[in-house]
Amino acid sequence: MDKKIQWGIIGCGDVTEVKSGPAFNKVPGSALIGVMRRDEEKAKDYARRHGVPKYYRNAQQLIDDPDINAIYIATPPGSHEEYALAAIEAGKPVYVEKPMALNYAAAKNIQQRAEEKNVKLVVAHYRNAQPFFQAIQQMIPDGSLGDVRNVDLVFNRIALTQTDLQQETKAWRVDPAISGGGLFHDMAPHQVGLMLNFFGNVKEAGGQSFNTNDLYKADDNVTGNILFENGIAFTGSWNFNASADRDECTITGTNGWVRFPVFGQHEMISCIAGQEKKVSFDIPQHVQQPMIERTVQYFLGNENNPCNAAQGCETMRVIELFTRK
Repeated sequence: MDKKIQWGIIGCGDVTEVKSGPAFNKVPGSALIGVMRRDEEKAKDYARRHGVPKYYRNAQQLIDDPDINAIYIATPPGSHEEYALAAIEAGKPVYVEKPMALNYAAAKNIQQRAEEKNVKLVVAHYRNAQPFFQAIQQMIPDGSLGDVRNVDLVFNRIALTQTDLQQETKAWRVDPAISGGGLFHDMAPHQVGLMLNFFGNVKEAGGQSFNTNDLYKADDNVTGNILFENGIAFTGSWNFNASADRDECTITGTNGWVRFPVFGQHEMISCIAGQEKKVSFDIPQHVQQPMIERTVQYFLGNENNPCNAAQGCETMRVIELFTRK
């Protein structure tokens, strides 16, 4: 691999404005040199505002640019497979947004082709690399909580309004043809991916989902259970037609518990041996920067893969077991 990762972004929409895009120029050994969006004027505007030298309206042209040696796919999930396979065929390593693809079958297809072509691929489960979640994860092997037995997650959101559904940036998230399965498929990969990163291999999983108000095509209520191979039991519930927002995950062991949000402020409350404590972390300005830094180092051959295709596929598989779809 080259000594510097020169990125091209496919899909320079809202998610790349602050969360990820600027980080590619702030990470050592990395530079953002090209962006693509089907609306050429929007691609040009993004490039101008972010100091990116090249812009395209055609993804294949960006992929074929000899100056670009790595591809970030930041489009909605419905096109992840197409663009990932094109980048893999070109022999260029891929950083693909979560969820990894529209469904598990598409994700497996990406994984298999990347392995066949020996092309590096990272899935953007970026919370895995943030210091806040790494600190929580460290409490498991260091014995702070004792033997971890149970994990309970509750995630509630007030339903989208008709005004929300008129906004393109929100409407696609509840269209199963584009997102895979509504707000659950958009948001739950962050949570399920964390659980897999924390607790390892899944022994069995299942759940159910249903639509409570027909506001949009996708189901808005999901419950899921995981039994990990190490005996830890996870129970999660997601309600996108709730009366109030709630974001809470609790890990309970024989010596105490820790409670934290996945999408909220980076603040955890723990109770260890009867002593309660609150700890806060700063949220990175560009939330994907820690993961991008590790991805760059992986592409350069200096570090292991921070979230490989198998992890991305397993997240998709568990989500489909929860929804039975």
